[in-house]
Amino acid sequence: MALRLTRTRTVALVAAVLVCAVAVWIWRDPMAPLRNGLALQGWWIDLSARQVEAGGHRWVYDEHEADDPAAPTVVLVHGFTGGKENWYPLATRLRDRYRLVIPDLPGWGESQRIDGADYGFKAQAARLAAFLRAIRRDGSPIVLVGHSMGGGIVAITAAEQPDLVARVALIDAAGVRFADNAFGLEVLAGSNPFAVYDAASLQRYLDTVFHDRAAQPAIPWPASKAVIDWRIAQAPFEQQVLDRIGRSNERFLPGEMAASIRQPTLLLWCRQDRVIDPSAMALYAEKIPQALQVSLDGCGHMSIMEKPDDVAAAVARLIQQGNPR
Repeated sequence: MALRLTRTRTVALVAAVLVCAVAVWIWRDPMAPLRNGLALQGWWIDLSARQVEAGGHRWVYDEHEADDPAAPTVVLVHGFTGGKENWYPLATRLRDRYRLVIPDLPGWGESQRIDGADYGFKAQAARLAAFLRAIRRDGSPIVLVGHSMGGGIVAITAAEQPDLVARVALIDAAGVRFADNAFGLEVLAGSNPFAVYDAASLQRYLDTVFHDRAAQPAIPWPASKAVIDWRIAQAPFEQQVLDRIGRSNERFLPGEMAASIRQPTLLLWCRQDRVIDPSAMALYAEKIPQALQVSLDGCGHMSIMEKPDDVAAAVARLIQQGNPR
């Protein structure tokens, strides 16, 4: 009986120590459990974490090797407030056919942020070109895919680097003067429509970018508190980026430079996009007449998470059937 009690007390003591250790870990870095959960998801779909120095920044990215060394390299570039993890549903559907490279853009996620640096469209496009040179492989053409803000960055990169980028996909892409909506008017008024400062604003943010609540990622407490605290801390940086991509003289630069994109191109929008109004697709199509145009129903701004099967099929069609200008 004494031995049994001793073992019970030992187990209880070990459990208490572990609970305290986890509590200290979360206290020091509230986002750590969420980040580790996302990393586990990446591992589960066979993505490997990588780092590289390019464009004066340390980039953190995920990679999946293709069985065929000549398979295209599909580079997936996230949007404003996003990160590489946004692409995981699509990566699951593309990984068997292509080499995948999925970075956090400089300033975002786990990649390096430098105080005072410019993270607008043009500066990020130059950094993205440097990143592509660092990760490219002979015999594996680069298919550059950008979502939202990432789409604007990709448009500039593709226009400026025709020898580096073989094919282009712009998904719900920023960078043109689309029809007025609540999101755009708030940006022009100096606000951040994506600002998060409490549970209600977090839900508003999710409802803005997702059309279908069932597709929204579950963020239970205490992860929700960690996300809210993190977004509060990121608010000055987000405003700095919005000043460049939404309110400066370069806000329409992607659309202007799109006229120089001669590579095979995909334009994809959701009809219920409340962020980048679907009218943007026609504006890009005027500049890129060779583009395949795909319009999806029943999804919002996060088509890459709400309709990953349809987006994957469109990307595959671009690779297999897209034509240059």
